[in-house]
Amino acid sequence: MNGGTLLAKCLEAQGVTRVFCVPGESYLALLDGLHGGPIDVVVARHEGGAAMMAEADGKLTGRPGIAMVTRGPGATNAASGVHVAQQDSTPMVLLVGQIGRSMGGRDAFQEVDFRALFGGMAKWVEEIRDARRIPEIVSHAFHIALSGRPGPVVLALPEDMLSEVAPQGDLPPPGPPVVVEGPECGARQAALAAQMLDRAERPLVIAGGSRWDAAAIDALRNFAETRQLPVAVTFRRQGLFDARHPNYAGDIGLGINPALAARVREADTILLIGGRFSEVPSQGFTLFDIPAPRQNLIHVHPGAEEIGRIYRPALGIVSTPGGFLAAIEAHAPARQHAQQSEEAHQAYLEWSAEPPAGLGAVTLSSAIAHFREQMRGGEIVTNGAGNYAIWLHRFLRFAPGMQVAPTSGSMGYGLPAALAASLRHREREVFAFAGDGCFQMSGMEFGVAVEHGLRLRAVVCDNSIYGTIRMHQERAYPGRVEATRMRNPDFAAWARSYGAAAFTVEADAQFPEALRAARAVDGPALIHLKLDPRDIAPGRTIDG
Repeated sequence: MNGGTLLAKCLEAQGVTRVFCVPGESYLALLDGLHGGPIDVVVARHEGGAAMMAEADGKLTGRPGIAMVTRGPGATNAASGVHVAQQDSTPMVLLVGQIGRSMGGRDAFQEVDFRALFGGMAKWVEEIRDARRIPEIVSHAFHIALSGRPGPVVLALPEDMLSEVAPQGDLPPPGPPVVVEGPECGARQAALAAQMLDRAERPLVIAGGSRWDAAAIDALRNFAETRQLPVAVTFRRQGLFDARHPNYAGDIGLGINPALAARVREADTILLIGGRFSEVPSQGFTLFDIPAPRQNLIHVHPGAEEIGRIYRPALGIVSTPGGFLAAIEAHAPARQHAQQSEEAHQAYLEWSAEPPAGLGAVTLSSAIAHFREQMRGGEIVTNGAGNYAIWLHRFLRFAPGMQVAPTSGSMGYGLPAALAASLRHREREVFAFAGDGCFQMSGMEFGVAVEHGLRLRAVVCDNSIYGTIRMHQERAYPGRVEATRMRNPDFAAWARSYGAAAFTVEADAQFPEALRAARAVDGPALIHLKLDPRDIAPGRTIDG
């Protein structure tokens, strides 16, 4: 058996059912090891797309998403997805082909020092130099990717190591599968947290981060109902709590509801579960004082290194979200906070009620309002980065498991994420929202949707500018436009060239029929919205 076949068997043993790749000669032995096996090999068009698909798959499953790329430019292209996994706390393993073991240090063809390249992003970077160590290193990689605060691991695979043949008696077995439990909240800490919530006058629960599963999301809902606590979610974690629930307070992210920002500042007790409350949700590190918040902060996080990293909590608990919620469930509340919940939810409903009228023949205000009416909560909605996402996050009523989006703010993410979601949940409709700049960073991956016949609907929000950057440019350097205009293709014609259905919307009245027609397609479809560049955010214009 050679190293490539052994590595394929190790991935099987870890329960991997799908990998995303762009093929390369540096890891042909691994591709050969996967040939005819049970693991689905999805071929992306760009390594950045493959890595983002793997990251999104990790979000969706809670197990490490797997990407495979070649050395040098393949690895540097994939770095964008590794960065998303690091910022979003997503388990992921990137397998990178590498030059032969005897060539290191000679600046060989496409040689890269992967420890130097990925050392600041990945939780662990290793090169497997002996095929006999593949099972050991793969096991360790999965442990690291899943433990504490999850994140990406990068394994470099020298080409000659993968092709080297060894007697099977010399090779260790590929298993067993890695399962990472806990950490779990102790009874004393759960009691202290319950006491602090019972004493609170203005409490607020904030949910974020990763290591949530369906059971933990249900437990959070039950916990909020039992204690009648208002629950907010951090930036692009709107899939953790149903927006239609009477305890929902809204999302703490870009374009935050001013009433919710005030509620965070004025709370006397904050229960932060799973999140780190970094720059975006903290509104530039302004909602909590550093290092000691004014609010009594109960910080629950599975990574011990995150407790006290920025904010010194009144009570720090190293635990998964589910472990904490299971422990505190044993403590019956001494009081409830129904009024706080009612006020918080009413403020959310007012903020997200109806999008303000926009400028131009086609407006995101009208499109999102109609889209919201048609959604039932079983769909999956993805997006990348751009001002178009403000309408989506503010006005769409997200249900649990409905949102897949990058807290890293990476452009180009929405389409690869939608592909991963559609492959993982073929029974569900998947919508990928993208700006014109965002879409063109990974639009070639639309071919993957056509190849696999996925029920994926891409909505391209085309205003012919890099909208977010233009907004900041007009604020800081009014009237001095540079590097933010774009000349775009006919996106609908482009999608049809792949053999997909596509619809162009040039007036608000056309969007309902375009959406209906796209949803009726048994396969991928694209809707091209031709927007006015002046309409830069809900209720905001470029001129303003």
